Amino acid sequence: MKILLINHFPLQGSGSGIYTMNIARELVKKGHEVQVIDLDNIFDKNSYGFTHTTILCNKFENPAADLDFNFPCFTTHPRSLQTFYDLDNEQLKKYVESMNKAVRKVCKKFKPDVIHAQHLWISPYVAYKNKIPYIATCHGTDLMGFRKDERYHSYALTGARNASKIIAISEQVHADILDTYKIPDEQIQLVPNGFDQDIFKVLEIDRAKILQQFGVESPAEKVVSFVGKFTDFKGIDLMIDAVKTITEVFPSVKFLLAGDGQLLPNLKKITEDENMTNVHFLGHLSQQAVSKLYNLADVSVVPSRVEPFGLVAIEALACGTPVIATNAGGLPDFINAEVGQLIEQENSVALAKAIIEELQQNTKLTKGTYAAKYASENFSWEHSINSVIDLYQQAIDK
Repeated sequence: MKILLINHFPLQGSGSGIYTMNIARELVKKGHEVQVIDLDNIFDKNSYGFTHTTILCNKFENPAADLDFNFPCFTTHPRSLQTFYDLDNEQLKKYVESMNKAVRKVCKKFKPDVIHAQHLWISPYVAYKNKIPYIATCHGTDLMGFRKDERYHSYALTGARNASKIIAISEQVHADILDTYKIPDEQIQLVPNGFDQDIFKVLEIDRAKILQQFGVESPAEKVVSFVGKFTDFKGIDLMIDAVKTITEVFPSVKFLLAGDGQLLPNLKKITEDENMTNVHFLGHLSQQAVSKLYNLADVSVVPSRVEPFGLVAIEALACGTPVIATNAGGLPDFINAEVGQLIEQENSVALAKAIIEELQQNTKLTKGTYAAKYASENFSWEHSINSVIDLYQQAIDK
């Protein structure tokens, strides 16, 4: 089978980018031919094991770029603060034209049997316009975008309603698709996100050495991790609010926060003003470095206000690390007392209490082994990819 995957963002730095990369790799492992189209402001020179075409953005820095402006996002990206809602009508038109041109060019040469479009946004619309059988995955941030800017409604609705199938990554996303797009329930199929088992797994690590690699020289009695975009809906400010309470109980605890985004400067200033010397901002990390961080951490935190799925939580579990998460979106689908804790949203007191409990009970030892097995058996791409391939075949046979 020949599959073309399209994403609106780079393959690094966004959940849908990682999703696209992981699916492409799993398909290659199974002997399928794969090509990927994405948008970026650099040419990504990583060797992914599949053909990779980039719609280059930001002509002011890249004279050969297809688009004058940086690639737009629903929230933010480590390499772009531009949003879809910032685009004027002419830029929006150029964006759609550039994606359509790139897809048409790849389809003419590659001749895919099926397209897998990411987000109920522009890419499914472009797949529809190119008259190739296609499915689409709804990642949740596209639903936020639909509610925020009605200029995209005609594209999103056309692409969604003509898709052979739409993948919902969680029960919450499934419900939101029905409510937002008014699509028949039988057109939607739940296929949870998967993680890369080759990267996210239990590792033998040298704690002091890994801390030094992350720029932390002093010893750490306990380590709490956060991985994600530094944007409002991820709730990282709630974790910062909980730091002092936790530090009173564990004076040498370290908080290692990986990621980037528009809130980073303000969060750094807060920690500096409050003399929170045990909070360390690690910036954007590679997948391999994130795996080391999870293995290092005693507990990982996902304090989101909104969370369509929460792949970072699955990746942490796969590394044998308990997860404390809010009861937002897709997180209640898989976080439970056996692998961590669920807490209510917008409650830094409850967050601090849960972190203290997990650290006091040393649940890295009591929950970690089961958490890794639980993630591997239920949420690896090796486990989920056959369901996706079945949807490709259904689209082709329609």
